Order: sequence, then C-alpha cells, then structure tokens
Amino acid sequence: MIVITGATGALGGLTTDHLLEHLAPHELAVVARDPAKAERFAARGVEVRHGDYAEPATLPAAFAGADQLLLVSSSDPSADAVALHRAAVDAAVSAGVGRVLYTSHQGAAHGSPFGPGADHAATEDLLHDSGLPWTSLRNGFYAHSSAWLMGPWQQTGLVSVPSDGPVSWTAREDVAEAAARILLADRTFDGPITLTASAAPTFADLAGYASAASGRPVGFEVLGEDEWLDRAVAHGQDPHMAGFLLGMYRAAAQGLFAGTDPLLGEILGREPRPVQDQIS
Repeated sequence: MIVITGATGALGGLTTDHLLEHLAPHELAVVARDPAKAERFAARGVEVRHGDYAEPATLPAAFAGADQLLLVSSSDPSADAVALHRAAVDAAVSAGVGRVLYTSHQGAAHGSPFGPGADHAATEDLLHDSGLPWTSLRNGFYAHSSAWLMGPWQQTGLVSVPSDGPVSWTAREDVAEAAARILLADRTFDGPITLTASAAPTFADLAGYASAASGRPVGFEVLGEDEWLDRAVAHGQDPHMAGFLLGMYRAAAQGLFAGTDPLLGEILGREPRPVQDQIS
C-alpha cells in the first residue's frame, strides 16, 4: 500500500491523482488533518485517514500498512517544521513503513539563509538516522512562486529584487507526476535526488520573459535589502513574511538554487515545463 500525506494540498493531491491513473483505490490511503477535505478521494474509494504532524499520537495508525509513505513537508513558515517532521519520521518507524519518500527542496543545506532549506537538511538527517529506507525528493523552486517573487511588475513595469541569482524554476505539476512515477517504479531511488527543470534563469532573465509575454518593456533593478523590505511592506506584505522571503533571494544569490539535473526529464519522458509558462 502507498500512503500519501498532504493529499488535500496541491502537491499531495496531484500525486494522488496520478497514482489513481495506475492503481486501484484500495491500494492507496491518504492522510489529512481534516478528513472532510479529502472527500473527493473518499468518493473514489480511497481510504482517508486522520493524521496531523502536530498530533503525533494520530500518526502511527495513519501510516499503518504503508509499503511506501509520501511524507509531504510542512508548508507553514511559522511552524517548527523540524519538530513536525521528527514526529512523522518517528511514527513511520513505529508503523514499520517500508520506505519514506520525503518532499525536500533543492539547495537543502545546514546554514542556508532560506529557512526551509535548513529545515529540509535537518529532516534528511532524521531520515538518515531512522534506519528506514528513504528517498528525499529535492524539488526545484516551484515555478508558480515566481509570479509573486517578481513583485507587482504588471503595475510597475519593473522587477525589483534585493539580490539576484539563478533559480531552476520547476513546475509543481511536473514534480507531482515524478513523485507518482517514483512511487510506482521498479527502480529504487536512495537518499537525496534532485528534480529540476533544465534551466536556471535569473530574476533579470525573468524580467526579459515578462517583457516578451506582455509585449511591453519590463525593467529590472536590484535594491538594497532595507529598501526592498520597506517597499514590500508598503505594498501590503506582512513584515515577517517579507523577512522570510528575503532569505530566498539571499540563497539564490549564493547559488543554492542554480543547479539543474536531467533526472526529472528522464523520469517524465519529456522536457519539463519552462518557467515562461508561468509568466503572463
């Protein structure tokens, strides 16, 4: 049996949809904090289980019988993600899970200025020490997030960032399909694997793509961090979220998202979607 966490979210839900194209519903179970939100899977005959990383006692039963467990990482920037993931890994050990596939991130590294990058590195350490077979899906930075990381360029005609660097913007739809294919594969993927699009354009490149897509000139500038933060807050961004995002730009400038890997295209059997598809 394959057990999927986060099935009410975009990544886990898309992965489950792909799996249902190849497996009978009884071969899957999905885990949700609010099972009512997974009704669309229950209606198709998939078992829906209650489980919440923040309620560790719910997890061993939620993971029971899993030959493979897709452990979707916490997406709450205010949460202690490592503590939540530790609870999930401990429960996977308790439940005797056959293999854990964890949704990590390209550039996972201790000391990363991008908070989730450090969290993912710590979680990979937990998996390494767990004794379970595991695969870490180091997904490229999701391409749809480029729309808001570029700022309100449609209104200003200008992409303004606090620093620039290459990012292997990768479609979430592609990595969801790849996760399903990996879960179904005869081949075993051990440890961290990197799943990215084939190019890593900079924010300056994105401004050029925006110009081409809109049919009008779109400028580009790198601001000082303080000026960028002031502008972000002035445009309505929560100050804490603005600080969180600043870490992403710093990590990009350090090259932590620069690498590309052909593995995603090999798994999909086609070229991954380019970031240009997300810019309009």
